[in-house]
Order: sequence, then structure tokens, then C-alpha cells
Amino acid sequence: MFGQLVVSGLAVGACYAMLAIAMVIIYKTSEVLNFAQGEMAMISTFIAFMFIEMYQIPFHYTLALTFLFAILLAVFFELVFLRQAKDPTVLGLIIITLGFEMVLMGFAGWKWGPDQRAFPFPVSNIEAYNVSGLIISKINFWTLIVSLILMLILFLFFRYTKLGIAMRATQQNQLAARVMGIRTKWIFSFTWALSSMVGAVAGMLIAALGVLDPPMMMDPLLKGFASGVLGGMTSLPGAALGGAMLGIIENLFGGYVSLSFKSVVAFAIIVLMLCVKPSGLLAKHYVKKV
Repeated sequence: MFGQLVVSGLAVGACYAMLAIAMVIIYKTSEVLNFAQGEMAMISTFIAFMFIEMYQIPFHYTLALTFLFAILLAVFFELVFLRQAKDPTVLGLIIITLGFEMVLMGFAGWKWGPDQRAFPFPVSNIEAYNVSGLIISKINFWTLIVSLILMLILFLFFRYTKLGIAMRATQQNQLAARVMGIRTKWIFSFTWALSSMVGAVAGMLIAALGVLDPPMMMDPLLKGFASGVLGGMTSLPGAALGGAMLGIIENLFGGYVSLSFKSVVAFAIIVLMLCVKPSGLLAKHYVKKV
């Protein structure tokens, strides 16, 4: 039982980690917590569902079209709402993301209704692999594989590509980055687009693990935020570690203690981490002198 709980917890934790990484990508660049991340992922997942179910588009083409939609949605939001804000503060920008979240939730409820749907993922959520006596469902196995590959790609991107280095430079000092010729406004748009694509992957995996409906991302987003706080909101490896830890901890808590209080674990972790180490497990705590 322990092994099964750990494996399933890792699969769910991988989804939390991707949502945490999506939030961290934006936070590292602009210090804005995007609370519309979940609903953006949910809308993208519904778009993928329409491509597959209504238009019978093969999954690999659907994936490309969904990424394109996620990019356009994020760039539209960044250009039309965030960039046009007059004298924006970090708090004001966060409130704008909350407003956008409510708009997307209302649109999804109007367009697709409250019905729960099964997301047509190409991997079965019934069949399983037997690995040395440990039964791992195919959907859990491939969720872990896809998440690990995506995290590795992001690590290599930020570490070794010119664009990734430009994003890191923009995060550290926007003025110095502009002086060095980096187009910071373009970097902001790209940051939102990249974050939205990562969120779309998380949304499709979460829908495959559960059901597809408008409120499907409310709980995972909070868990993703908790994962980011646990690992560090300025650390991509920290966000990944936080998601894995949270998924395992809450699954073990639900299996051995009580399913009723399983969701409370994430909020307890946020409170404890903010009290003990506010910067998170892998992030550094900076003190600004004024």
C-alpha cells in the first residue's frame, strides 16, 4: 500500500509541480503571482477537448494547436490587461489576475456548462504496468515521464539558451537588462506564453487523471501555489521538489490518516513554511536595504 500511495502521490505531485513552475516562471520575471494560471490551463484543456471530440483532430496535432491557443491567450492577457495598467503595483497586478480568473471561469461555465467530461487522453487510466510487484497505472507512469521531460527541457532552456539567460537577466535587473539591449517587454510576453504552455500540459494531465469541468483547476492551483511556497517561489528546482513532496505527503496522509483532511495538508504546509523558512527550501532569502 505504501508504494502505491507514493507512486500515485508522485504523479499528482508532478502536476502540482508543473503548475508551481508555471507560476514561478512569471514570478521570477515580474514578481507577480498569476492566480489565473489554473483557469488559463482549464480553458486550454477544454479547447483541446473540442479539437479531439468535435473536430476529430489527432492528439499530436491537437497538442500543437492547444499550445498555440495557450500562447495567444497569455499574450493577449499580458498585452491588453497587464501592460495597459496605469501605475501598476504588484498588488494591483495580482488583483488583475484574480479578475481574469473569474472572467475565464464564467466563460467556461457559460460555454461548456457544469457537466463533467472524460478527457480523451491517448494513455489508458485503467490499464497498469507491473514493475517488480508494484502496480503503476499507465496514466500515472506517463504523467511522471512527461513531467520529468518537461522539467528537464525547462532547466536546459534557462541554463544554456540565450533567451533563457535574457529572462534570468530581466528578472535580476530590468534596467540593466534594457541597457544591455534586452527587449524586456518582449521578454515579459514570452514569459507569460511559456508559463501558459506549461500550465496547459498540467491541465490536460489533471483532466486525464480526473475529470474535465470548469472548476477542475481550483484545488490543483492552490496545491501548485503551496508547492511553490514549499520549494521557493524563485526556484524552478524548488517548485518541482515542492510539488513532489506535497503530492506524496497528502497522499500518505489521505491513505493512513483521513481522506477528509487530505486537502488541509497543503495549507498547513504553507503556514509552516512561511513561519520556518519564508523563502522556501531551495530559494535564497534576499533582504533589500532602503
